[in-house]
Amino acid sequence: MSILDYSIVVVYLLGMVGIGLYFQRKASRGISSYFLGERDMPWWALGASGMSSNLDVSGTMINTAFVFALGASGFFIEIRGGVTLIMAFLMIFQGKWNRRALVMTLAEWMHFRFGKGRQGDVARLIAAFSIIIVTIAMITYFAIGSGKFVGEFLGIPDFMGLPSQFWAATLMIGLAMIYTVASGLYGVVWTDVFQGILIFGTIIFICALAFFSFNLPETFQVSVPMRDGTFMALDTTREAWTSVWPSWELNLPAESAYSIYNLFGIAILFYLVKVTIEGAGGTSQYMIQRFFASRSDRESGLLSLFWTVLLAFRWPFIAAIAILGIVFGTQSGVIEDPEAVLPIVINQMVPIGIKGILVAGLMAAAMSTFDSTVNAGAAYWVKDIYQTYINPGASEKTLMAHGRWSSVILVVLGLGFMLLINNINEIWGWITSSLGAGLLVPTMARWYWWRMNGYGFAAGTVAGMVAAVLQRLFLPDIPEYFSFMIATSASLVGMVIGTYLAPATDEKVLLEFYKRTRPFGFWGPIRKKIKGEVMEKINRENRRDIIATFFAVPWQVVLFLTGMAVIMKRWDEFAWLGVILLALSTGLYFFWFRHLSTEVKVTD
Repeated sequence: MSILDYSIVVVYLLGMVGIGLYFQRKASRGISSYFLGERDMPWWALGASGMSSNLDVSGTMINTAFVFALGASGFFIEIRGGVTLIMAFLMIFQGKWNRRALVMTLAEWMHFRFGKGRQGDVARLIAAFSIIIVTIAMITYFAIGSGKFVGEFLGIPDFMGLPSQFWAATLMIGLAMIYTVASGLYGVVWTDVFQGILIFGTIIFICALAFFSFNLPETFQVSVPMRDGTFMALDTTREAWTSVWPSWELNLPAESAYSIYNLFGIAILFYLVKVTIEGAGGTSQYMIQRFFASRSDRESGLLSLFWTVLLAFRWPFIAAIAILGIVFGTQSGVIEDPEAVLPIVINQMVPIGIKGILVAGLMAAAMSTFDSTVNAGAAYWVKDIYQTYINPGASEKTLMAHGRWSSVILVVLGLGFMLLINNINEIWGWITSSLGAGLLVPTMARWYWWRMNGYGFAAGTVAGMVAAVLQRLFLPDIPEYFSFMIATSASLVGMVIGTYLAPATDEKVLLEFYKRTRPFGFWGPIRKKIKGEVMEKINRENRRDIIATFFAVPWQVVLFLTGMAVIMKRWDEFAWLGVILLALSTGLYFFWFRHLSTEVKVTD
């Protein structure tokens, strides 16, 4: 990069640190301020922050890799996580269900659901430790992607026997740590809002560059990674590459690392099932923290809608980067490593000055995801382990200190594990389809099955995560749907055994939970004890939410694909996608949007 580009990046980094330090005093009032912003931040800021947090560099690099190598069909692989399809469920019902608990973390929520006795304590501790483990894995994932990206531009050499990617990731994460540790969620949200503006400008420029300045040739080459670390060039056509309608089979070489997706139709169905389970069960970490911090049911829905609409611009950007990568390949030879397409395109095809803005924008994307994850992960140590079980009488000053030190420790562990992973897809596939899968069944059942108790949640979570670790050690190369089945089956068995070996949760706890949360599912014994007029109101809300979800999930997929069709200039596909999008939006309005309200009021 030029001196101008470096100057832009430096100004951006100093600006981020400055914003974070500005909010330090406000965040230091106590852990409620530090982790939830006193539940007084506007919905649009929380939504914009959520978008920035989802648009990480690691995810953008792997998503671009799939679209570059497989064309528009690569989008469907990222239904596993990169499409963030869980937003449809959060938007319709999961966001407001979580907000109604008025808790700070998912682990604290376990006391709300299972009571404050022993089973609630066991569930809370297991939830806290499991989410801390997932947080460390996510930091590793972010570090690998940001290390690859930043290393491409800064030219950092290997040092002390450690690769340049490690030092590049350490540099950027270290800078993000300054404002994250200083200002908590206040700093996270408001730096994310600023970063979101920069990211949005980046997206607009790249999309305009690809749309107006370049056209794909009729035939060209792409590249796929091989299991032995090499790469293979493959021939394709513009018609096949730009088709948003996926094939049932991919027919990639058996030696390819992407050959696990050859049974493409089955893979897509598997990802849809996985996302449905995940969405119906809700989420944890930084995503759910935005809903815990929201002011009302209505604002919970509005922040989700805004978040999703902003995320829709990510996929045209990814398609544009992939197109520029293909054009560059026709001029200089095909780009071998699909995961390197993003940094190579910016380095080779973007002019001086603009390059600095783009690098700063994508560094913003990396830092916004990282800071949210670390802040949310630290809350589980402070609120759910230290304050609750180690030092209940701790002062706010002590708790704030633990919040900051636990953030640092999580990052150090995540950076350490980075040295054991070879590429982004390797760690992302394991997180989404194995480690995270071990949490899905008990996380979902806690909402819909009255008989499930805290021991069932704990046993299911431990069994699933142990199975995920064993799979990683002994069966690292199996397809993702097999690793998913191993983790979820172990989790299901553990949950059922743990539930029936212990008595049900106290009825008073279940009644309080049900009346405030109002979930649907198997709650017959509890529903019978609630007045008829109240149950009628709950049933009406539940019916609307279930119907609206059937509109929201395809609406989000079609919304994202429509933007890709524009960048790929597939006007035939854009036309029918537009018609479907209009029909789904109409259904979503009548069954969900016009019913947004603050009618469910809960107080501390």
